[in-house]
Amino acid sequence: MLLACLAILAGLVLMIWSADRFVEGSAATAHHYDVPPLIVGMVIVGFGTSAPEMVVSVMAASQGNPALALGNAWGSNIGNIGLILGLTALLYPVLVQSVVLRKELPILLAVTVLAGAVMLDNDLSRWDAAILLGAFAALTGWTIYQGMRGSPDALADETAHELDVHAMPLRTALLWLAAGLILLIVSSRLLVWGAVSVAQTLGVSDLVIGLTIVAVGTSLPELASCIAAAKKGEHDIALGNILGSNLFNTMAVVGLAGMVAPTATDPALLWRDWPVMAGLTVLMFVMAMGWRGRQGQINRWEGGLLILAYIAYVAWLLQSVRTTA
Repeated sequence: MLLACLAILAGLVLMIWSADRFVEGSAATAHHYDVPPLIVGMVIVGFGTSAPEMVVSVMAASQGNPALALGNAWGSNIGNIGLILGLTALLYPVLVQSVVLRKELPILLAVTVLAGAVMLDNDLSRWDAAILLGAFAALTGWTIYQGMRGSPDALADETAHELDVHAMPLRTALLWLAAGLILLIVSSRLLVWGAVSVAQTLGVSDLVIGLTIVAVGTSLPELASCIAAAKKGEHDIALGNILGSNLFNTMAVVGLAGMVAPTATDPALLWRDWPVMAGLTVLMFVMAMGWRGRQGQINRWEGGLLILAYIAYVAWLLQSVRTTA
């Protein structure tokens, strides 16, 4: 048990460091090859912060723990909105100015509905996975199209500023990209082994461990990047990280896990976890879009509400575990 806990701790620390290096290296490399800043901000940075979830989920699925993979993906989405966005807004209220992000919000709602639809039969088949991956490919293509149009956008401006401030030589960028990816794989193996061992020792399902310990751990890179961006007034980068990560988790992470290991799913995913994920997504949409002339923003009161919602969900999750124990 002690060794498994140490493996989880070591895996999380190494994962946070390597994920940051991977995203920085990827963004700097793309900048050297003249990739538009909007694509760097939405695709590379937004999706890149979900690299831990992707590596952990694929690793878990390939090792025969698909429930851990699904719990990690959906639990990260819940944590991203309730815990990370909530805490960020509580510290630094988040203003929403980017036109592209306003378009991404309803898309995330639609993708969340799609995720629930493919799970209605309590089964994640390769066909289901193909649908999710196809939707992800279409969305990525749309994002690239938006970036190539070159229209002025707040997210693009903020990303361009960050790339200029943290410029690095191409060789250094490629080194960080490769080293970050390798260490992500190593840290993921440690984390999955430790999480499965703890679950078996405590008699808790892989799904619950994925929804809690693993999901929060793999979401820590988003927490660091969101708070850092909001502190510097780069509000659209902060929200873009959350949107990009949740889109990536819902489609690519679950899709890849389903391709690697099709599996029957726990009914609790649909009646307990999906409504929370969908509800928080709707809440974020209402707060961020702005209504009746109100500037789209997530203020401190709303950030506190998101955190309370996340705490209530975790309490409900733990209570359901005790009830079924």
